[in-house]
Amino acid sequence: MMPPSPSCMTTDLRPADFVLAPYARSSNWRGAYQILSAVGPYLACLALAIHLAQRAPWAVPLLVIPLVLFSLRCFSLMHDCGHHSLFRSRWLNRVGGFILGLVNAIPQLAWSNDHAFHHRTNGDWERYRGVTDLITTDDYAQLSARQQATYALLRHPLMALPGGFYYLAIQPRLALLKEISRAVRAQAVPRSAEFWDLLLNNVVLIALVVAAGQRWGFGLVLGLYGVTLTFSAALFLWIFFVQHIFEGSYAHNTEGWSHMQGALEGTSYLQMPAWLRWFTADIGYHNIHHLSERIPNYNLRAAHQANARLLAAVPCLRLGDMLSCAQFKLWDRETERLVPCPEPVDAVA
Repeated sequence: MMPPSPSCMTTDLRPADFVLAPYARSSNWRGAYQILSAVGPYLACLALAIHLAQRAPWAVPLLVIPLVLFSLRCFSLMHDCGHHSLFRSRWLNRVGGFILGLVNAIPQLAWSNDHAFHHRTNGDWERYRGVTDLITTDDYAQLSARQQATYALLRHPLMALPGGFYYLAIQPRLALLKEISRAVRAQAVPRSAEFWDLLLNNVVLIALVVAAGQRWGFGLVLGLYGVTLTFSAALFLWIFFVQHIFEGSYAHNTEGWSHMQGALEGTSYLQMPAWLRWFTADIGYHNIHHLSERIPNYNLRAAHQANARLLAAVPCLRLGDMLSCAQFKLWDRETERLVPCPEPVDAVA
């Protein structure tokens, strides 16, 4: 994918130029239907997989595919709840987000607060370094050859598999232990809403896993759940990555940074087939989402089409472009661009 030419850049556009407000209207009924249409089939596939494991084990891997896709949709809808856009009611967004977080083993409140920081700083690479925590070219030059190789390896696309499993299955449990340890040292009861959301997520999730494991076997339950989390996490990590890391992406210093350019030039419009748009809750229309995070997923496509003329110059990616985006592993502060890692000296020689 080539970046837009300078003559097509979006620097002259202002928020008032876009028609957004009519689409930032949520529906409690539509939000409820979306959750039921994601969680219901997910639980049905899970029950069928457990049933088949006793009678036709060879068929279980086939069910992993729909499990992963419905898990991906649950995460996408949880993302909407975090922006308080899936439902009109803030309370319903919290409850819905908590339920959807259980599907993917992630506490929704802490994740949403961290994600909100991404929205406030997108394109400002001094404050936010992307999902893979990229470093600057200067910092990279200070690393040893072994450290450079390790840095590049950890940002290889396949690392999204173990990385995704850690992100969903392990990190929230470690976060709870860390918070409890901190509270014990301080001899104080934690008061933050994030802590209690984290605690409740872990307690309910562990209780469900233990109950299911005792009923159907821990090997089957943990294996099936672990594989589903691994692949669904890898998918949404890849999608989130290419929505912000691509050739010509807006990667500015804090001074002179523009939130508007971050939304239009530091975010891509990811074209996907209709079935994948449904499972990702239309998050491919990412420029519109960054222009107004209160637009629910079920209005994103219409909002994109209504503003298509103004979005003609935004970076457009297809699924086939995703691997090429993985080459961008560093931020060059001087040129304000994302760049690949330089070739090793031995390789150049």
